[in-house]
Amino acid sequence: MSVAIVLLAVAVVVIVALLSAIGAGALARLDGATWPTALTRAAGTFAAVLALAAAVTTTFAAILT
Repeated sequence: MSVAIVLLAVAVVVIVALLSAIGAGALARLDGATWPTALTRAAGTFAAVLALAAAVTTTFAAILT
């Protein structure tokens, strides 16, 4: 059961990261950025969301153990 919860949590984090990246790329394009710049901003946002999720997970793991 706990493996299923972990997989569900990972899936939710990846979906949120993808949606954030899509939003950042779309906003960059609407602002007039070129495609490579928009993709760079989207990739940076994706990585930032994953890093934030990892930091929160590490903090919770330290608190709960």
